Amino acid sequence: MSEQEFFSDKKNPPFVESYLRRSLEAVFDIGRHILSKTSGFKEIEYKTIAKELGSNGVVTKELSDVLITMAGYRNRMVHFYREVTPQELYQIAKDNLKDIERFTREIALFIKNYQKKKK
Repeated sequence: MSEQEFFSDKKNPPFVESYLRRSLEAVFDIGRHILSKTSGFKEIEYKTIAKELGSNGVVTKELSDVLITMAGYRNRMVHFYREVTPQELYQIAKDNLKDIERFTREIALFIKNYQKKKK
């Protein structure tokens, strides 16, 4: 969607904000569940989850670093929501959704390999 199309409907920024926040929360919930099952991890802070996913080999170190940034952005969306602009939401939707797709690929690969080890 072009920038002009995005901003032509004033519902788009709040939609993106809501779905992005929920997606980020799902990423960290998935990460927390995997860490809990595989290593007894009990932390709930999103940046710590992101770091531990990399440290435990669930995702690559590179993706772990991206997840730390994503955790900070999620916290900004929740606690400093007035600072989040429609322009940055558009940029994230345009340029960064691939990070969530990468997370799903790496998690799927981890689960596949984990199931093989358990057999």
